Amino acid sequence: MRPMRAQTVTTPGGAMTEGGTLQAVLFDMDGLIVDSEPLWFEVERTVMARLGGSWTAADQAALVGGSLHRSVGYLLDRAVRPASWAEVADWLIGGMARLLAEREITVMAGAIELIAQVRTAGIPYALVTSSERVIMDAVLAGLARLGVTFPVTICGADVRNTKPHPEPYQLAAALLDADPRFCVALEDSPTGVAAAEAAGCATVAVPGLTQIPDRPGRLVARSLAEIDLATLHHLVAGR
Repeated sequence: MRPMRAQTVTTPGGAMTEGGTLQAVLFDMDGLIVDSEPLWFEVERTVMARLGGSWTAADQAALVGGSLHRSVGYLLDRAVRPASWAEVADWLIGGMARLLAEREITVMAGAIELIAQVRTAGIPYALVTSSERVIMDAVLAGLARLGVTFPVTICGADVRNTKPHPEPYQLAAALLDADPRFCVALEDSPTGVAAAEAAGCATVAVPGLTQIPDRPGRLVARSLAEIDLATLHHLVAGR
């Protein structure tokens, strides 16, 4: 991995500080770059109806940022009608893939602009999601039509342990030849934030359906439109 490189950075308040250089930026996908949560709610509600139960906003919020394994288990725990784990997984993945293919993706405010800043500056970056590969690929196809691509991608199938375990972010940093301590991860869920921080990354949290408190080493923003490349540099420089 790259060694830490010290540099002097001007903080927003004007003070000069010694810190590490930003080595990579790691983006979550669902709820951070694309507004896919309404689609997930539609699919989960349909699956739960097949299982004889009801689905609420609180149920959806409980699964934000989680893995397929966790989602299937949650649905089966609340099922009235019997179904196998494989059936429920297929219903979720197939339903989401169909909606992504049928509808234009909605990009979150500020996402394209921030990715463009990172790319133009020549800073390595990656997509790190807990979604299955077919879902990730469908989103990537939609983003590509908008001129957004990722040189490195990590999905749920690429790791043994999904978020909140740090493995996805550790793997992304390793593939980018970066030290996680000098990477910034951008997330929208407590599960994703936990994974990023456990890996040692500085973290930007943009809460969607769930609240995420502010704390040292973490920046909480209302939107990616509030975040620019200078902000990411400052986060790492202040460590």
